[in-house]
Amino acid sequence: MAGVPVPLERVIKELVKLPGIGEKTATRLAFHLTRAERGDVEGLANSLLSLREELFTCSICCALAGSDPCELCSDPRRSDDVICVVEEAADLAAVERSGGFRGRYHVLQGTLSPLDGVGPDDLRIAELVRRLSGGETRELIIATNPTAEGEATAVYVAQLTKPLGVTVSRIAHGLPMGGDVEYADLATLGKALEGRREM
Repeated sequence: MAGVPVPLERVIKELVKLPGIGEKTATRLAFHLTRAERGDVEGLANSLLSLREELFTCSICCALAGSDPCELCSDPRRSDDVICVVEEAADLAAVERSGGFRGRYHVLQGTLSPLDGVGPDDLRIAELVRRLSGGETRELIIATNPTAEGEATAVYVAQLTKPLGVTVSRIAHGLPMGGDVEYADLATLGKALEGRREM
């Protein structure tokens, strides 16, 4: 990049790799970091370095966690008879922010996508089936995104889990088709949970 020192250019190139960050935003962020206090920059760098070392996958719900089992799975106030199935940890965080759900979660860590080579064995579906075989769960709420992959995953999970004796419901489509659970506003997400339907 013309007129940009090499150390700054390296930071910009790394920031552009993040989702939703274009070159203009990356440049603005990089220049901001040059003006920030040294302690703030070091804090950011240290938190990024420790991110991979201090995060675990919860052995129960398969969410990202700072401990195993995670804080939500360890919470005795949550209901064991309902599990909300989401695609990614960011979706779990969005549902949790809505305040409309007090049960347990299960994170699939993706969706079925045959064109991308992602099949059932690449997701955390087997772990979900094992959880359901314990008999404590009476309802499974599938909260995958209303995309082609999310719908295909929802149908697959429903067909696989219905024979286990649980009621399988799908969150209502108050979310726009093609949208992401992670970016839904809280009221829409709360209404979608309330208006779920059996599959």
